Amino acid sequence: MKVILASDHGGVNLRKEIGSLLEEMHIEFEDMGCDCEESVDYPDYGIPAAERVASGEFDKGILICGTGIGMSISANKVKGIRAALVHDVFSAKATREHNDSNMITMGERVIGAGLAREIVKTWLETDFQAGRHANRIGKITEYETNETL
Repeated sequence: MKVILASDHGGVNLRKEIGSLLEEMHIEFEDMGCDCEESVDYPDYGIPAAERVASGEFDKGILICGTGIGMSISANKVKGIRAALVHDVFSAKATREHNDSNMITMGERVIGAGLAREIVKTWLETDFQAGRHANRIGKITEYETNETL
């Protein structure tokens, strides 16, 4: 599994914590930054990371900003991305089992490092259940690829 990790200025500390977790889990990852405290624009990090997941270069992606909302909106503009804003372990598990999410977003100003680590670990270790959920994901993919839109 290969994971891409990115944040804006509002998620730098939590991104570093998640990077440490990925190292502990022996998961290959790339950290796209940012490494600054001055304000930057979340789409400048979220969209390129999402494009790299959508292209197949990375299997999954983790995006962090102040709330996780901006990163979620940005990533979900990329065709083929199912980014879920997650701030609890139950949702992390459900979004993998039911939605086959390929990215998660979190907010550093919303949750602490310990909970974020539990969320990421659960999300990475949970498989898509398929079954009735596959039909729903298929409808999303069909809509997304419809040329007449």
